[in-house]
Amino acid sequence: MITKIIQIDTDDLQEECLKEAKMILASGGLVAFPTETVYGLGANALDKEAAKKIYEAKGRPSDNPLIVHISSTKDMEVLARDIPEKAYRLAEVFWPGPLTIILNKRECVPYETTGGLSTVAIRLPANQIARQLIESSGIFIAAPSANLSGKPSPTTAEHVIQDMDGTIDMIIDGGKATLGLESTIVDLSGETPIILRPGCITKSMLENVIGEIEYDPAIMSISPDVNLVPKAPGMKYRHYAPEGKLTIYEGEIAKVVDSINAIALENCEKGHNVGVIATMETKDLYRYGAVKTIGSRQEEATIAAGLYAILREFDELHTEYIYSESFADNSLGQAIMNRLLKAAGYHVVKV
Repeated sequence: MITKIIQIDTDDLQEECLKEAKMILASGGLVAFPTETVYGLGANALDKEAAKKIYEAKGRPSDNPLIVHISSTKDMEVLARDIPEKAYRLAEVFWPGPLTIILNKRECVPYETTGGLSTVAIRLPANQIARQLIESSGIFIAAPSANLSGKPSPTTAEHVIQDMDGTIDMIIDGGKATLGLESTIVDLSGETPIILRPGCITKSMLENVIGEIEYDPAIMSISPDVNLVPKAPGMKYRHYAPEGKLTIYEGEIAKVVDSINAIALENCEKGHNVGVIATMETKDLYRYGAVKTIGSRQEEATIAAGLYAILREFDELHTEYIYSESFADNSLGQAIMNRLLKAAGYHVVKV
């Protein structure tokens, strides 16, 4: 298959730019497109055969649900039933934006899209290209991240090309994803709202709108439950992983730096290719291996935006061992740690 790659300028976005992409989606094909979180691999959410193609292209387990992207809050009523008032309140505040809401699905949504579940995950993205593609095509787009299953999520079209070129119909290059972490996922299908995946919209932000919310225990678990039936993407399987072995060092920052320097030196002397994920505040303290700066602890959003790109950079360097500092388990730091833990296979060293 030849994958067509098109570039679209958000400032000069015209419906004609998306004409071919709409035709591909209508015929059951796959189109990768930008969102504000990461790039998505899209297909017609109501076409079970198209949904199957997503799993095949990614090598994704079929019990891992897909998120359905919509262009209007009223679309929620087409896809879901028994919608609670809290869903409308969250949508009013956070849509368009990086929030996914899980609701009880209607019959029109195939189980191939929901991973066999009776619930459906729904999001209204803020990215203008994504929204216009959905609205002008008249198609609800099921879209997980546009990468091979288990690899770091793509935040640029180049990342998508690395993983998907030759296996999907089209890649829309709309520039870099601004947020860099997948959406927050909130389950409203039961009596108690539950956060299934942390993201840029934090627990406190959600509680300001709908009151008390619980965390699913699997979010920050140090060891994943192999028997878990995943109700949202990223809950069960290893995700976001680089090729090299990633280890997170947790503790007082000075001791973390010393420990990483020691293990990096040890492996460098053994002839291994070593990488270190540092922050702006600590980058000059590391002396061994390829040291890459992820962002500043003073601005956690920069860390979130840079995480997946750095993991992919280490892949390009064929790094065998990667060492990273840990981050505070609060607000956006929790979402960052959630992704890092999965990328590291939950390998954490406490110092």
